[in-house]
Amino acid sequence: MIAPERFHKIRRLLEQRQPDLTFVMDNVNKPHNLAAIIRSCDAVGIPEVHAVSYRSSIRTKQHTAAGASRWVKVGLDESVEPIGKGLREKGMQILVATFRPDSVDFRTVDYTRPTAIIVGEELKGPSEAALELADRSIYIPMQGMVESLNVSVAAALILFEAQRQRQQAGMYGANRFPAETFDRLLFEYTYPRLSRMFREKGYAYPLLDENGAFTPPPGLSVPQEPDSEEGSEA
Repeated sequence: MIAPERFHKIRRLLEQRQPDLTFVMDNVNKPHNLAAIIRSCDAVGIPEVHAVSYRSSIRTKQHTAAGASRWVKVGLDESVEPIGKGLREKGMQILVATFRPDSVDFRTVDYTRPTAIIVGEELKGPSEAALELADRSIYIPMQGMVESLNVSVAAALILFEAQRQRQQAGMYGANRFPAETFDRLLFEYTYPRLSRMFREKGYAYPLLDENGAFTPPPGLSVPQEPDSEEGSEA
């Protein structure tokens, strides 16, 4: 079983997650940029992000980078349109990071609303499909000779502005998941290896007590050794 101290840390992490804030990487193709963006998403409490690629070679890199974290779920897709449709159905405003005549300063946007942020390929920027999805475009003001920032740096600036606004609004102060979803994620975050075993055998997850312990279902032999993934980092 998990150590109580670690369980409470994981529970607190989950309680601060922001299910109505997400990030879309539209054909970002460098593994170090993908990994850096995912880490920034974890840091501001985003539980799920999306990576889009139109080329299988990039998709392989995305899959590798996504494996760097077990705290953020990464959906890999071949097109941004179905992602945008799903986000729209969830009532999210869609922002695309790019400079256009109608772009607004990224700090003027209300990130306390359900929000999806899209960044594009390192050299070409977001695709036309992504731009068509956007409710508005946002940009980062700069006063130097450089015309654009590294995509992972730009992502971090935008994400931490979203975090600042949400902290001021008290949105990190209470669990924002439905109870059933929270209990499922808590078990998967706490016991990633065992949760896979339960799914493979068709067993429902048991409820965890206040220290993360549980009673195995009748007839199921659960390994007693500590979960080998409990110490993995983002």
